[in-house]
Amino acid sequence: MGLFRKQPGAGNASNGHSKATRRHERTPETYTMSTRPSFGQWLKHTWFDIVMMACMGALGLGIYMARPAANRSFAVTFADGEIVYPEFAYPLRKEIIPIWLAAFLASVVPIVIFLLMQIRVRSFWDVNNAVVGLLYSLITAAVFQVFIKWLIGGLRPHFLEICKPDVGLARGAAAAGEGYNKAGFRELYYTREICTGDETQINDALESFPSGHTTAAFAGFVYLYLYLNAKLKVFANYHAPMWKLVVLYMPILTATLIGGALTVDKFHNWYDVFAGAVIGTAMAFSAYRMCYAAIWDWHFNHIPLNRTRPFTYVPGEAELADAVGTRKVGWGLSHGHGHHATSGFNGHYATNGVNGHYGGDGVDGMTRKPVGGHPRRGDEMV
Repeated sequence: MGLFRKQPGAGNASNGHSKATRRHERTPETYTMSTRPSFGQWLKHTWFDIVMMACMGALGLGIYMARPAANRSFAVTFADGEIVYPEFAYPLRKEIIPIWLAAFLASVVPIVIFLLMQIRVRSFWDVNNAVVGLLYSLITAAVFQVFIKWLIGGLRPHFLEICKPDVGLARGAAAAGEGYNKAGFRELYYTREICTGDETQINDALESFPSGHTTAAFAGFVYLYLYLNAKLKVFANYHAPMWKLVVLYMPILTATLIGGALTVDKFHNWYDVFAGAVIGTAMAFSAYRMCYAAIWDWHFNHIPLNRTRPFTYVPGEAELADAVGTRKVGWGLSHGHGHHATSGFNGHYATNGVNGHYGGDGVDGMTRKPVGGHPRRGDEMV
């Protein structure tokens, strides 16, 4: 039993020292957010993300090009020739916004705005985290939705136009025991074996759910919405002007228009668009929180996170605490007041006066008194 006990003496001290040394050697090299790194330093900390993005992109492309896994059945006409599901019999039209344009807008427009924001922010790491987070959102959302398309899918509104079904083909397929042709109640349902259209178009028409256009649009533009809210301090500690609210929701309007256009040109059903919006929004929120210190907390949601150091959540003391695009109420002026709820001294949160108590001198030098002369704070009265 003594073999497994630590022996006292210099041996243990040296052993402990060697372990500490090994732990120190394994500690990754840290960097500061306030200085721009060399290309080699930047690559050292981001190369694995780059490889991962490439792998995920290749996986998504491979799944996108694959034949749909689900063998969906569908009805064509009743015995009297009436179309069973006219919602899948719309004519094939040209897309109002093609998929390449939706992806282009969802990626390039946010990046351009990230760069324009640097007129005020002037931070390499803010651009880096913003762009990397955007790519996280777009790529993961794309892979997420193509897996669902491949394994679940659904019929596009113009499916029958693409399929060009010939129900006469079902007789031979049924006799050979293939598929589900002429199956179901009164042998009403068929599978793609009766389609005579283009193979590639049929594959695409069987993968309507969810909408890839909408997924990309919301993944990119909701991420931009979160970035603009943080940098412009729209929902923060002061009354922002209306133009900021308008600018803030322009990305949401753009994403909604891209998704809504797909129901006009009949490339998607409304539930395809809704599912794409949910997926894109979820990925945007997740990616933004990975790269920035908060989502809704206006004290910190503008601050990009360091890969090698934990964020301390001390108002006004973090690196890039002034990395904002506004100068209202002290934000971005290195005074720190903008990060301290714009009231109180000594770095403490304050409601209306010194150290958060009523009746003191505020930062503007005015004496604060509660309405009605009540000596207690509002949150103490609840």
